[in-house]
This record gives sequence, C-alpha cells and structure tokens, in this order.
Amino acid sequence: MSIPTDLHEMSVARLAQALKSRELSATEAAQHFLARAAAHQNLGAYVTINEEVTLAQAKAADAQLAAGTAAPLAGVPIAHKDLFVTKDFPTTAASKMLAGYQSPFDATMVTRLADAGCVTLGKLNMDEFAMGSANENSAIAPVRNPWDTSRVPGGSSGGSAAAVAARLAPAATGTDTGGSIRQPASFCGITGIKPTYGRASRYGMIAFASSLDQAGPMARSAEDCALLLSAMCGPDADRDSTSLDVPAEDFTAQLNDSIEGLRIGIPAEFFGEGLSDDVRAAVDGALKEYEKLGAKLVPISLPRTELSIPVYYIIAPAEASSNLSRFDGVKFGHRAKDYTDLLDMYKKTRAEGFGDEVKRRIMIGTYVLSHGYYDAYYLQAQKIRRMIADDFQAAFKQCDLIAGPAAPTVAWQLGGKSDPLANYLADIYTLPASLAGLPGLSVPAGFANSKEGGGMPVGLQLIGNYFAEGRLLNAAHRLQQATDHHLRQPAGL
Repeated sequence: MSIPTDLHEMSVARLAQALKSRELSATEAAQHFLARAAAHQNLGAYVTINEEVTLAQAKAADAQLAAGTAAPLAGVPIAHKDLFVTKDFPTTAASKMLAGYQSPFDATMVTRLADAGCVTLGKLNMDEFAMGSANENSAIAPVRNPWDTSRVPGGSSGGSAAAVAARLAPAATGTDTGGSIRQPASFCGITGIKPTYGRASRYGMIAFASSLDQAGPMARSAEDCALLLSAMCGPDADRDSTSLDVPAEDFTAQLNDSIEGLRIGIPAEFFGEGLSDDVRAAVDGALKEYEKLGAKLVPISLPRTELSIPVYYIIAPAEASSNLSRFDGVKFGHRAKDYTDLLDMYKKTRAEGFGDEVKRRIMIGTYVLSHGYYDAYYLQAQKIRRMIADDFQAAFKQCDLIAGPAAPTVAWQLGGKSDPLANYLADIYTLPASLAGLPGLSVPAGFANSKEGGGMPVGLQLIGNYFAEGRLLNAAHRLQQATDHHLRQPAGL
C-alpha cells in the first residue's frame, strides 16, 4: 500500500475517509506529519513532540480501524495548544514558570478528541499564558507566519494557526479569550471557530480570564472545524462549573443548507477609521459572494465597539491577576534558587518565571481590583460589558449573522509593534463577541494586494447569536464552496 502523495494536503474529512477505507494507516499518517514538523522547525510552531507516544496512539487507532470498532476521527492527527494539560506531554503555557511541568491528567478537550479517535502529534507554541496578539510573547521562541516568515502568525494561538497553515498538522486546538483563535486564523489563512462561552469545557485549560476563555478548533475548512467541534462540545459540569448544560451537537448537519435569504448584519463600526484598504477589499469581496449566494446584507450598528478595548483590558487582567496567583513557587512550577524567606521566594520566583506582558497584565489587574479602584474601574467595566452584549441582541433582531473583518490589518512584521497598546488595538473587532460570550469564526476571505500587504491572507469574521455555531459553520462552508482561498497554501511548503 503506497502512501498518497497529497497526504498533508488532505482535509480532516478526507483523512478520516482514507483511514477508514484503509487507503493509508494511522501510523503512516502520523509518521508523515512528524517528519514535516521536524523539517520545518524554523517556524517555531511546535514546542514538544514525543514520537513514541504519537506512534503508540496511531498503532492503537490502526488496531481499532482493522477491527471495525474505530471512532469517527480514528487515526486523524491533531496537535494541541500548549495551554491544554496533557499527561503524555509537558505543558508549559510557553512560560518559564511552567518549564518541564507534567500534568497527571488530560484536559477535557484532549480527552474528547482522543475519544473521537484523534492521534496527538505534539504541543504547539503560543503567547505566554495566552497573553498576546502576535505570538512574540512566548518564553520559548516567537512563531513565524508560514506565508512570510518575517511576519507574525497572530496570537495567542499562533503556533496552532502556523502549524495548520504550513500543513504540519491537519488540525489543531486553540483558545480564544479576546480573539486568539479568530485573529491568528485570519493572519494565517485558515478557519477557526470560538463557540458560545460554556459549550466547550475549560477543565484542564490553564486559566487566563475565566469568564472569557473558550476552547475551539482550527483547521483549513469550515467542514473540518464542524467535525472537530462536534467532538469537543458537550456538558462537563462535574469538572467545569462554567460548562453549559447543552447537549453535544452534530455541527456538520447544517453545512449544506441553503443560505438564500440569510440576513447578514454589517456593523458600521467595523468599517471605519483604522481598517486597512487590503482588508476592506478582501472582506467586501467575500460579502459580494454572499450576495451571489442569496444572502442579504443589512446595515446595523454596534455602538460600543470602541469601548470593548478598555473594558477587556480591565476585566481580563483582573481575572488573570487572580488566576496566576497560584504560580508562587510553592506547589508546582518554577521556584527561585536563592531567597531569604517565604516572601522573598514569592517575589523572586514570579519575577524570574513570568515574562513582561504577563507581569504587565498582573499589575494592571491587581490595580483595578484594589481598594478604592474596584468600583471606578472593574465594576464599571462589567456594566459596559453587559451593554455590549445588549447591543448584539438589538442587532440580532435585524439580522441572522454579523460579518466584518477579523482584524484591522494583515499580519505585521516581527517586532513591528513594540508598543503594547498597538497590539491591544489589533483585537478591536474580535473583543466584542468575546465579552458577550457569543460564537464567532474567521474564514479565509482573500489576500492583500498592496505592496505593504505582501499578499498576506485576510479573514472574514462571522458572529452568531448564542448556540448558532451550526449556522456560522454553514455560512462559512457555503463561502468556501464558492471560493478557493482556503485551498491556497504558503509557497515552499
């Protein structure tokens, strides 16, 4: 049996079919992707690979496939963002604070995908503790964009996006707190979806901002994301108190539904000052495709869009300040070698273990939660957060989905935004949906045409009302049936 020459070009759906029909074995698929990961280490996408573990999982999948007892995604390789704890691979959250940490258990997302048959290739690079928009905050190394290695892949799930775009993995897990699935998916020309807050368990996902963090899949197509999300979602209340009591769902069921008459809301605030011409042109082109498919574009307003940045950068750091207090050198993780007493150990451990961006957010969060500032900052931010959610509900009375750019620009040069505030502004279009807990995805919409844009990918963001993941994936799938942006790949890979 010869291995298909286009193995790394296969989608998750096609791989699952090929494995089931025994066109190739799970072991061959795993070996192929491990070899590609080793050949493209310059991208910095992977932080940990354990061939022995991966091939043992693949061998087990082959046995199940041969016996006819295999799960739907048996043998399909996947890689996990290094924010999900894994008992067979170290979990570092790309931080010195957790260097070499080995979890005694797997995150629910890892377990559910394993139960669906997926084979783990390794752990993927990210911004430290998921804090960043460029994947330059990793304590290990920055990740490079496969389309142009002088540019960032986006963040914090930059390793996941780069691995999928470079065909180093057919799919990957990511996490989205303020846009960390959608923005890197846009920058790397792949598809990524953040489900409704609470649909995917956070158990075993190292916490950044607990009221915002959400897991989701990243792959090349909406069909692949639908297959993966179907395996990932479902109640987990015994282990995650924020898990919703909503049954698991087959998100592939609606993929081929007609979108004739679908009302797509176009928020004026997403197309104002700051949006690059390259992004605007690609997004406009995608919206025209939707009109050809029978959808109707409806002008709407999300008047508090600009407030999402100050609101997010009060709430998220506040929660990070609380969540990261556990990393003190006492129970696990890094501990300073030289100290005089317990307080000195705390200080030196955290000073040595955390990077600049993590320290910055901890300090901001501690400040806004402190006596005298809680009411003025944190409480006000929570009130505006509710208003932002109300704006969406008002908009959904006029439309079925909301569309716009995933990011104001294409991926920028490594080191191109040294000012933290400039990085924060890159999240302006993804933050509102995160604050409201709504599902959102990024789907490839085209490529930049200007010299400055350098032919980089552009993502279209689609936002749905609560539990509208099926409708979002259907709309993205129909666009991908009409265009080929998601099929294009970086040169030389």
